[in-house]
Amino acid sequence: MMSVFKYEKDQDGIVTITMDMTGPVNAVNEEYDVVMTETVNRLEAETDLTGVVFTSAKKTFFAGGDLNLLLAVQPGEEAKLFEKLEEAKALFRRLEKLPVPVVAAINGAALGGGFELTLACNHRIAWDDKSVEIGLPEVQLGLLPGAGGVVRLTNLLGLQNALPFLMEGKKVRGVKAKDVGFIHDTVASKDDLLPKAKAWILENKDNTEAAVQPWDKKGFKIPGGNIMHPSVAQVAMIAPQMLKQKTRGLMPAPESIVETAVEAVTVGFDAALTIESRKLAYLVTTPQAKNMISTLFFQLNQVNGGASRPQGFEESKVKKVGVIGAGMMGQGIAYVAAKAGIEVVLKDMSMEAAKKGKAYSEKLLDKAISRGRSDDTKKAALLNLITPTDKDETLAGCDLVVEAVFEDMGLKHKITKDCEPQLVEGGVWATNTSSLPITKLAEGSAKPENFIGLHFFSPVDKMPLVEIICGDKTSEETLAKGFDFVQQLKKTPIVVNDKVGFFTGRAFAAQLGEAAIMVNDGIDPIRVDNLGKAIGMPIGPLAINDEVSLKLLLQIRKAHLEAGLIKAEDEKRPDSWSIRETLVNDYNRGGRYHGDGGYFDYTDEGKVIWPKLKELYANDEVDASVSDQDIKDRLMFSCVIETLCCLEEGVLRNVADGNIGSIMGIGAPPWTGGYIQYVNTYGLQNFIDRCDELAERYGERFKAPKIVAETLAKGETFQ
Repeated sequence: MMSVFKYEKDQDGIVTITMDMTGPVNAVNEEYDVVMTETVNRLEAETDLTGVVFTSAKKTFFAGGDLNLLLAVQPGEEAKLFEKLEEAKALFRRLEKLPVPVVAAINGAALGGGFELTLACNHRIAWDDKSVEIGLPEVQLGLLPGAGGVVRLTNLLGLQNALPFLMEGKKVRGVKAKDVGFIHDTVASKDDLLPKAKAWILENKDNTEAAVQPWDKKGFKIPGGNIMHPSVAQVAMIAPQMLKQKTRGLMPAPESIVETAVEAVTVGFDAALTIESRKLAYLVTTPQAKNMISTLFFQLNQVNGGASRPQGFEESKVKKVGVIGAGMMGQGIAYVAAKAGIEVVLKDMSMEAAKKGKAYSEKLLDKAISRGRSDDTKKAALLNLITPTDKDETLAGCDLVVEAVFEDMGLKHKITKDCEPQLVEGGVWATNTSSLPITKLAEGSAKPENFIGLHFFSPVDKMPLVEIICGDKTSEETLAKGFDFVQQLKKTPIVVNDKVGFFTGRAFAAQLGEAAIMVNDGIDPIRVDNLGKAIGMPIGPLAINDEVSLKLLLQIRKAHLEAGLIKAEDEKRPDSWSIRETLVNDYNRGGRYHGDGGYFDYTDEGKVIWPKLKELYANDEVDASVSDQDIKDRLMFSCVIETLCCLEEGVLRNVADGNIGSIMGIGAPPWTGGYIQYVNTYGLQNFIDRCDELAERYGERFKAPKIVAETLAKGETFQ
């Protein structure tokens, strides 16, 4: 087993441990337990030892815990996991107490357990390269760093400085990692890592202090002070309250992290490590952790790894892209394409409009410069890639064109017909639409097999998802090219089949419609919004209605009805439209964008519910008859049921795309693991039973789709 941890001692008495475990990465698993134990035993038995260097033969320094093992831990097995965590920590403590300095030579990403290993070393040197990320991102998977990360980072940086990194899972690189105190030094070249590490050991071989961790030195004081210091005591008191406002009590991991970090400045070092183990053993068995690990690690890797990309086609790269429509969506697409190093032609009806679209990129770059994230050279290079135009011919030679004009079938057909000939042979025509069927839009194309939907989300520069929609005639090769383009933009692609609203639009609209019905029926609108936030929505559903624009929702529905794409009698929530029509048509309440507000009035001081809304719709008797839990479940289940319908109908091709799409595209609370994964931890039979209760009280739209009972009958969950 020792061969996977290559052990070499040089003439100076320095031992270099090169980690090269079986499989693609170094990770905490059964092999690690054996080999790390053997390594520490051997180091403790060494004579004439001057120092130790840990480095890696992999691209990643060390990847941390094996999440498959953690996912398998069930409630009731906490004590067993606790013992394993304590054993792993004991090895790190023995490493820390070696009589010689131990150096981490960090040649690749050191995240989670990888960073925790380096924190158990006396000195940390990292290669200053963009691939070398350092941090403790466990909170993003519903966990906490359980190999000493919370305790050591808090002792190293102090409570106030450590908490943001622990609670947000921030990753840093190179000089920034040195500035914040994660590492001691950097090297410009990977080849300089080992020489620099060994040189530091030799410089400090007579310095006994170099082999002692700060927290093991006599008289050690935590930076900023311990719990007895007034400012630390204040942070310890305020942090949980602020966290509660942010997570609304739905995320146990950040709460456990704060509690552990506070213990780290209150009790002794080793006692704090034990508390940390106990907290992680609890978190691993929570439904939130199961959901987040399943979706935000395994399924996200599946999606980004190309599970939905057709095989047999070489990876393609877009060199020149056309973007038609320099409005809100088009200007954002132009920016992210130029940022990816692609030549962009940004076309609009007038040169003035096209230039205005390009100015959006300049504004974003100026903001980045003011925050130290860019510079004038990068700004000039990026802006140089964007050519504004009002002429079709400027699109000549584009490998791919994204049409991003208003949701109007006739207009989109005309633009396709006029501009499609400018594409290179085999080029792809993409339409950025959130709802119009791709098969119908492709009727305007001379080559419908090269036509695809690319649904970007607003704001494009911030939203990580793109929904790729295949029409009836879209070829597999076109899908492969569209998929590659989305990844070229560093976005996450999900692939869906064609139907009005696709997947994300349908699930999103269901929740907004349910909120509208509740207000229409007499439930207090403030209560509806607050309970929406209580299930983890970033803002309440009525506020989202206002942001999306009530007027726009009505215009899109009208266009769909007139084009025969939907029938009013087939709608699941027809009552949701009457309140919107009243607000827009009778009171000119089109939404926030239109200046007159919608459900809310908007002022410089913030937003307040439009006073007339309660006058028109409030019904105290109805409001009192509907429980908080029913409101929360109606908002959650409306999205979940529509997502399951999309899976049942084949609009969604797989579970992973549904879960990732719901979190990254339409704001599903991360603790759910996405709207399909939510059903797994709710329990399929429990979900069916609760749907029946809601259907009896509020309508047949809440009946569980057949796919739930079918999956249950097979003894399966949604995977």
